[in-house]
Amino acid sequence: MIKTTYTFLTTALLLCFYGSVEAQEQPDLRARANRLFQEYQYANAAKGYLKLVVVKKPKLKDMERLAICYRKMNNFEDAETWYARIVADPESNDENLILYGEVLKTNAKYEQAKKMLQEYAAKTGKQEAVANELAGCDSAEVWMAHPTAHKLRNEAAVNTQNAEFAAFPLGSTVYYAGEPAKGLNGKIYGWTGSSFLKIFTAENGAENVLSNPLPALNNLNTESFHMGPVTGNKAGDVLFITRTYPGKNGELSRENKRSYKTNTLELFIQKKINGAWQKAEAFPYNKVQEYSVGHAALSTDENTLYFVSDMPGGYGGTDIWYVTANTDGTWSAPLNAGKDINTAANELFPTIAPDGTLFYSTSGLPGMGGLDVFSSKGLASSWSKPQNMRFPLNSAADDFAFVINGANTAGFISSNRKGGKGDDDIYSFSHQKARIILALAGVTYNKKTGEQLPAAAVTLFSAGRTITGKQNSKDDGTFFFELEHGVDYRVLATKNGFYGDSASLSTIGITKSDTLKVALNLNPLFEKGKVLSLENIHYDFDKANIRKDAAQILNELVRTMRDNPTLKIELGSHTDSRGVDVYNLDLSQRRANSVVNYLVSRGISRDRMTAMGYGEQKLLNRCANGVACSAAAHQANRRTEFKVLEF
Repeated sequence: MIKTTYTFLTTALLLCFYGSVEAQEQPDLRARANRLFQEYQYANAAKGYLKLVVVKKPKLKDMERLAICYRKMNNFEDAETWYARIVADPESNDENLILYGEVLKTNAKYEQAKKMLQEYAAKTGKQEAVANELAGCDSAEVWMAHPTAHKLRNEAAVNTQNAEFAAFPLGSTVYYAGEPAKGLNGKIYGWTGSSFLKIFTAENGAENVLSNPLPALNNLNTESFHMGPVTGNKAGDVLFITRTYPGKNGELSRENKRSYKTNTLELFIQKKINGAWQKAEAFPYNKVQEYSVGHAALSTDENTLYFVSDMPGGYGGTDIWYVTANTDGTWSAPLNAGKDINTAANELFPTIAPDGTLFYSTSGLPGMGGLDVFSSKGLASSWSKPQNMRFPLNSAADDFAFVINGANTAGFISSNRKGGKGDDDIYSFSHQKARIILALAGVTYNKKTGEQLPAAAVTLFSAGRTITGKQNSKDDGTFFFELEHGVDYRVLATKNGFYGDSASLSTIGITKSDTLKVALNLNPLFEKGKVLSLENIHYDFDKANIRKDAAQILNELVRTMRDNPTLKIELGSHTDSRGVDVYNLDLSQRRANSVVNYLVSRGISRDRMTAMGYGEQKLLNRCANGVACSAAAHQANRRTEFKVLEF
């Protein structure tokens, strides 16, 4: 998944264009961006649209397409910022409200998502269109405040910045689908610029730790286009492989690297006879000119084969279907698995647990966002009411390909949630009682008054940006999270009208049960003239470019500006005393301009910000002209602050 790294690199490349973009005619640039957009090359199209929208009055269509690009690239953080501007445009249509609501939900901003979805329903009268989404928002808030006991671990040895997903364990080996670092057969997928999916294997060690990833042998990667996911029987001598139809029509309509939601998928069956893998046979009910077939799963007795298809006779989107084994080794005609589990949306990635429980993903039932994993008990076309697997197995992102490995307390799940190594990642999960009990108890405060601050949104992160829990502080400002042993955490508190505060903590090295304490002080924004320092926004000597570490801090300001749409600020930049005074004044102005340009590239309107360079006029320490100081002391003066102009 393309995340903040892409955003930073793109922004760095674009900063040099901002001064002249507005004055130029851009029909060729727009035409190129539109062509790339129509060809599904969203990463490249986004670069073009970004140059078009950094002007004072960007065109609504350009902003809409840029937001769509970010959504297609799973860059929901930037998509949110641009949709905030889009829905504020008087010409914006009502459909943008539901798109904005969906993006907010994907970013786990459930309260804000509900407001957008309710506004959409009020304006259009389409209450049913958002009923599931609203119900999912309400449930998600409860589930994130009270997680299940499942523990997830990113299988970092097999995951890359590309996509890896759909683990299928078979003894000490795990098969999965992934994007090679370099294209096998020399093929590249235009949607992402990555290689076409291939089938990989990994060694499965103790506690489902994966290692030694390699492209699968046994003639499994014979096709030029997408291969995978793969599943099989218990004996391991029959594999069911999903692959993209290699004809011209199939190549043109491949629109998703996960190999679903397309109409060009086929299912193939590969058998091992006398120790040798035979040529794959086409599933008899493939019909690529009319519908897809893929994502197979065998029942525990191996007499029923479930699969996903959008063939006629379903309930909408892709449904789960099944066939049964005949005595002569053939398969019966497909039957729909029924309305108990299928919806008008997409049902995907079915698996059958050792006890016969069906696990699958769908976007058609109330969930946390994107695809959620559900469970149901039954057989054929008779199933119990699906149960959401809740947080943390499900998240605000897409969660899918849930598979039990052995006991019902452990297995694998795939997700593109924040904090992963890249795109879709494989996670192992377990459900074990902790040896020691660790917790975090905190309080949110109003930094100005010192009073306890209620209703602040408090988010607990682990492993960078992985959301571990989320809740609102209580009436007395308190909040409480359970923690895991051996993990680095970051806790962030935000509230409209305030600049957020965060703290880092760690349970690494703790050997007995303990409760960690933290106080988070949120700074009020509604005082005109108030100056707040952007901590750790530093610059290299004699440079005005935004460093990568500074970009991470500025992203918090982006969120503050986005969540407080009436806020207008001055960005003040300061240099150290080295160099000629007049040059430092110019350098600081260029630095302030760079900060403004960065925020504009992230979707903040230029007319909400003023850039001011103060040179060396406001030093924080004694390091004036002629005073000997350390490099660290000089760097402390190379800083950026923002002052509230209007709120």
